[in-house]
Amino acid sequence: MVSWLGAVQAQDYLGSLWAIGLRMQNATEEAVEQAIADRTIIRTWPMRGTLHFVAATDVRWMLTLLTPRVVANCRWRLEQLELDPGVFARGRKAFMSALRGGRHLSRNAMYKALEALGIATAAGRGLHILWQLAQEGFICFGTRQAKHPTFALLDEWAPAAKAKERDAALAELASRYFTSHGPAMLQDFSWWSGLTMADARDALEMSKSNLVQEVIDGHTYWLSSSVRTPKDERPTAYVLPAYDEYTVAYKDRSAVLDPSHAKRASTGNGIFNPIIVIDGQVVGTWKRRLEKRSVVITPNLFTSLTKADKQALARAARQYGAFLKARVALATHTLAS
Repeated sequence: MVSWLGAVQAQDYLGSLWAIGLRMQNATEEAVEQAIADRTIIRTWPMRGTLHFVAATDVRWMLTLLTPRVVANCRWRLEQLELDPGVFARGRKAFMSALRGGRHLSRNAMYKALEALGIATAAGRGLHILWQLAQEGFICFGTRQAKHPTFALLDEWAPAAKAKERDAALAELASRYFTSHGPAMLQDFSWWSGLTMADARDALEMSKSNLVQEVIDGHTYWLSSSVRTPKDERPTAYVLPAYDEYTVAYKDRSAVLDPSHAKRASTGNGIFNPIIVIDGQVVGTWKRRLEKRSVVITPNLFTSLTKADKQALARAARQYGAFLKARVALATHTLAS
């Protein structure tokens, strides 16, 4: 699933597990975490300087293609923090010694390894060192330990994979995006990938033989030529996590989110809240409360629901409960003010 999507945004770790699981048949949170432990999918910073899950076989060519521009755009911040090539070289030395042999360390332990060599980690320096060395493909996230993320050496964690020439990598990324995220526009792909519009246009040109296009209201959308229309006429509902690809992977979200509801669905910097989607449209947000062996989902709706909509939402809530292997309770629906 992660390979098909290309990447799954993953700042919210638990939310990103659900983002993967909800797109699979009968997945559980435990099974997705097992895929991490099995090194099938890897969490790192491959695009836009943002955490994503990617397939282990894709991680190196994606980093090579996408991270140089991200690092260049953040050079001013690295200089501001007095982080230069010499500091990063010392950081690589510290982490090689601390992690070699398959060891995993928490973020705080990684900071201690840096400080042992006299490298200050306060004021964001430690995080930017981790970020930079992950961008280079030196480290990545490992498994959780006591609910805390750990780091590992990428060369030990992920199997070596054949490198891709730049054009092949561009074409592959565009094909993955438009096949899994279409219908989408060129500017959506540029936003999602972090590529320049020129590179995004070249990537689309090299991959469009397997795509079809539709022009709607003067805008050109690209999608897979094998898209199928669902036969079930009942409303379809989803409870999506924060940062879900359904919203955050597009520059223009107006097709699924009424502009009048945008502020309610967003924290002010994009679509970051967990959202409720019915028949393709964002109709509200939701929160969860974990209790012993159960989860309570509280919807906050933008509009009233029909009886069929409510039944669809209940089915979506049960799917989330099954993912957590927990009983689920759907709290009374409330209308957002």
